[in-house]
Amino acid sequence: MSGDHLHNDSQIEADFRLNDSHKHKDKHKDREHRHKEHKKDKEKDREKSKHSNSEHKDSEKKHKEKEKTKHKDGSSEKHKDKHKDRDKEKRKEEKIRASGDAKVKKEKENGFSSPPRIKDEPEDDGYFAPPKEDMKPLKRPRDEDDADYKPKKIKTEDIKKEKKRKLDEEEDGKLKKPKNKDKDKKVPETDSKKKKPKKEEEQKWKWWEEERYPEGIKWKFLEHKGPVFAPPYEPLPESVKFYYDGKVMKLSPKAEEVATFFAKMLDHEYTTKEIFRKNFFKDWRKEMTNEEKNIITNLSKCDFTQMSQYFKAQSEARKQMSKEEKLKIKEENEKLLKEYGFCVMDNHRERIANFKIEPPGLFRGRGNHPKMGMLKRRIMPEDIIINCSKDAKVPSPPPGHKWKEVRHDNKVTWLVSWTENIQGSIKYIMLNPSSRIKGEKDWQKYETARRLKKCVDKIRNQYREDWKSKEMKVRQRAVALYFIDKLALRAGNEKEEGETADTVGCCSLRVEHINLHPELDGQEYVVEFDFLGKDSIRYYNKVPVEKRVFKNLQLFMENKQPEDDLFDRLNTAILNKHLQDLMEGLTAKVFRTYNASITLQQQLKELTAPDENIPAKILSYNRANRAVAILCNHQRAPPKTFEKSMMNLQSKIDAKKEQLADARRDLKSAKADAKVMKDAKTKKVVESKKKAVQRLEEQLMKLEVQATDREENKQIALGTSKLNYLDPRISVAWCKKWGVPIEKIYNKTQREKFAWAIDMADEDYEF
Repeated sequence: MSGDHLHNDSQIEADFRLNDSHKHKDKHKDREHRHKEHKKDKEKDREKSKHSNSEHKDSEKKHKEKEKTKHKDGSSEKHKDKHKDRDKEKRKEEKIRASGDAKVKKEKENGFSSPPRIKDEPEDDGYFAPPKEDMKPLKRPRDEDDADYKPKKIKTEDIKKEKKRKLDEEEDGKLKKPKNKDKDKKVPETDSKKKKPKKEEEQKWKWWEEERYPEGIKWKFLEHKGPVFAPPYEPLPESVKFYYDGKVMKLSPKAEEVATFFAKMLDHEYTTKEIFRKNFFKDWRKEMTNEEKNIITNLSKCDFTQMSQYFKAQSEARKQMSKEEKLKIKEENEKLLKEYGFCVMDNHRERIANFKIEPPGLFRGRGNHPKMGMLKRRIMPEDIIINCSKDAKVPSPPPGHKWKEVRHDNKVTWLVSWTENIQGSIKYIMLNPSSRIKGEKDWQKYETARRLKKCVDKIRNQYREDWKSKEMKVRQRAVALYFIDKLALRAGNEKEEGETADTVGCCSLRVEHINLHPELDGQEYVVEFDFLGKDSIRYYNKVPVEKRVFKNLQLFMENKQPEDDLFDRLNTAILNKHLQDLMEGLTAKVFRTYNASITLQQQLKELTAPDENIPAKILSYNRANRAVAILCNHQRAPPKTFEKSMMNLQSKIDAKKEQLADARRDLKSAKADAKVMKDAKTKKVVESKKKAVQRLEEQLMKLEVQATDREENKQIALGTSKLNYLDPRISVAWCKKWGVPIEKIYNKTQREKFAWAIDMADEDYEF
């Protein structure tokens, strides 16, 4: 409360006390006056004739007495007027207080002192709010305080209103203010998109703050609706023809369906590859009738043109759909997501990652995969294994079908599994990356990598000693571990001969994959690597190594053919068993995670300049991330639209440069005017022109940084390392330290995946 307020209150009290004393004095005077009047009246009755002029004297006497009273009390008339004003003001105060109390009461009735009901609605991106029983109550700590506090504020502020204008302003302005404040409070809980993430954050299950389950136990209760199967095949319209050897041929439904898979890919380079065509034709013939097999003997004579055009037209029609049609499809997808896209796990509603089973089609594979073009068969309910808890409701299979098996295994994290027909691998329906199970697994992975940091020097000293071992097996293991540590190579798993593409890792390297150079490009003991890694991505690198490693490699290659194994006494299982002995939970992959994370942390320290703006800091972050991607060999082919997008960006940069040149000319002209005029108006113009130039300079810098970033990363995949190998707490800490919004580093999905890291890491976090 202000000093003026206190002064006004005390003044009012003093006035009221003074007023009471005046009243008391007036009463006493009146009593005396009435007594004198009574005596005079008696004398008048007796001597009416004698005193004809007494009334005049009395009135004169009264007038004199009044004059005396005025002199003593400071004008009784003035006092009465003042008293009248006070009464009038008091009545106004009571009226305002009553209206104020009514308003406060109304505000309470409208939800001012208790939080409004929140409606469970699906988010725009397909996420749905958890069920009511799982919702945490929204915290409204100030509501009760505010409800009690505001009426008091109204009282004290009303008392100091002395003029009618002020009273009206206070009534219209300050009394309405609490309502506006309350309205503002309600915004995050209604439709405001800006405040929605806060609501989501409050409802997020902070599993990382709870106790973990005993080792091996993944959940205690699991219930879900099962998978969504691919829709049945819809035959082509009669107008769409298939030609064989120039003649129209009607295909059976099964053969036609497989033919459409090839027709959809007709413009793709896959359909020109011999291995793809051979595998497709072989599997297609298995779906044909005997009559069709006898006629269709050569793929080159098949004409899929009309089929291909039909699917292109359908694709184009989908692009041209009206807003209403798109909205209808979106609503159907959301309905499906709401029913099948969530499960209940331990009293929490968790999002499922891939609840739809992949439709049938042709296998593509990576690189020149030997099985490309083979038919991926339709998955039926009879192929499906369901996993849920014993006390949960088992999902119902489609009518007329049954599940292959129903399990109740709480030591695994999958909900549904089946075996695909191409490579015989098991496919799973799992929880979303933002779920507790996935988050815990990530957290554990990075904690294991952090534990390696404490003993990595000891392990490195150990494998250096083992280079000199008399046992060949130990030497090979030590050299392989050196490559896994230094080059972040994958360990490499055993594969059946001819079953998959010819990809290798460290333990499965062959003699043909390396070349030894005693001296190359001014460096000694250089090893040249050239092989296909995961996803058939070529790994090519020239690395100077220590002399003893070089000598050991020469020894391992002696008397071997190019196709022989370099580490013929080693495999991944042997290596991982040895690593487990060195540190609990240590595998070859942990080295990759450790080296990636430690590299990011070191690079961020070196590259981040405190005085840089946010776009420049993000460029530094991407450069640090790129160093990791190069270490892990995360390459990609430049996007097909790369050149076009770079041209568009360059045209934006050129346009921005022209705008900046114009703005600088305007500023120069404004400065010249200001020198001549020397008035406030021209100075104001100069300041506004300066700000315009600064704004354009910042925009230009942002575009140039973007162009540099895009050019440097055209063949590097930053996403893989960011999501799988880098401890997210390093990035979160960096963002918090340098004031970079986390949204600039992680998108919405990634922020949900790493919610645990965002919550627990502060700016001082060290990997």
